[in-house]
Amino acid sequence: MRTQLLTTTLLAALLGNASFAETPQTESWTALNGAQTQVSAATSLSKERLARIDTLMQQYVDENLIAGAVALILQNGQPVYEHAAGWADKEAGTRMAPDTIFRIASQTKALTSTAILQLQEQGKLVVNDPVSKYIPEFAKSTVLVNGNSVPAKRPITLRDLLTHTAGISYGTNPEIAEQYRAKGLGPAAGIGWYTADKNEPICTTMERLGSLPFVAQPGEAFVYGYNTDILGCVVERASGMPLDEYLRKNITQPLGMKDTNFFLPKDQRTRLAAVYGTGSNGKIARSGNDAKGQGHYVEGPRRSFAGGAGLLSTAKDYARFLEALRNGGTLGNVRILAPRSVALMTTNQIGDIYNKPDMGFGFGFETVERFGASGMEAPGAFGWGGAYGTNYRVDPTSGLVVVLMIQLMPNGTDFREKFANLVYQSLLPQ
Repeated sequence: MRTQLLTTTLLAALLGNASFAETPQTESWTALNGAQTQVSAATSLSKERLARIDTLMQQYVDENLIAGAVALILQNGQPVYEHAAGWADKEAGTRMAPDTIFRIASQTKALTSTAILQLQEQGKLVVNDPVSKYIPEFAKSTVLVNGNSVPAKRPITLRDLLTHTAGISYGTNPEIAEQYRAKGLGPAAGIGWYTADKNEPICTTMERLGSLPFVAQPGEAFVYGYNTDILGCVVERASGMPLDEYLRKNITQPLGMKDTNFFLPKDQRTRLAAVYGTGSNGKIARSGNDAKGQGHYVEGPRRSFAGGAGLLSTAKDYARFLEALRNGGTLGNVRILAPRSVALMTTNQIGDIYNKPDMGFGFGFETVERFGASGMEAPGAFGWGGAYGTNYRVDPTSGLVVVLMIQLMPNGTDFREKFANLVYQSLLPQ
């Protein structure tokens, strides 16, 4: 495939750049000793060095380690790199393209968390509210301790859910798996988080969850699980509208994210990438048509809007959302959050209980606390990813928004790590 390293001017035309924000990078940290001046000073991305990403992507495609990928990088609101390599659907002969649509799974969490902060700004909730105020089934939460269910020490709050410190897993832990399976959750929901095949509203599913035991006491541990799906139900009840409608009206439509939906519109079906998985030999194999494979995003019942894992999107759409957050809640003349709400989301809110050294977790994002804790990202960087292999990072010090889209579950490659290194080695002093 011909290498595409587009100029900033051409990318701006392709991406509708006029409505991207243009906030310059900041010199917000001073922890690099002799290298500090070189790294914290204004930087730009070297086109020659960025071309190494093209080579990496094509190598992994040629070696059958990934089917294909799309990468998009913005710096200071300007698109500086976009490349699509390989296949969106190898068996159908469909090439990967910049507008290919991907299942973004847990990248949905950032939009749902944004919705919660919006509702706080509107005076419709407070993040310290107990969950039971919106879902009464959580009024008597229990925790499994040594095989016995005991009462939670205190009510679970929206803050606990935003930071994944409510003690709620995806129900696949051996000690609770069968109880969750019996309620249509945990092992009965794909890998725990999948609800696209459920013919019921997400609040109905979350009400059942409230009757089940959790795995840690509120506030005592970082436990990744159904937290943001519960928040999706809270959004519905606090706003009075279904989650898909709320997100469309208050986030995706205002930001021009026209390709971001819970289920695929019929006229976009040919743009959805196929899901592959890493096989026992390390090579890709096309996944089946079940919940752990292609899923029900096209032909599903279209009733369950999972705030933790349900959305489909494109690299361009998601970059628009991230750029609004990098810019303090605004993109062009559209504001989705106040700057201090964004700060809550992107600042460590859980002290030292996150499960990675020198990293933290805010209201929806992993945060970098020390240079070297997450590759070459600067302190203040934040991001997350999705189960299908998608990943994103925002690095305010360098003015970067980085989006990588693939569809590989399980992912047995080191592709994402190498990609991140090649992004940062491209940053040079101006």
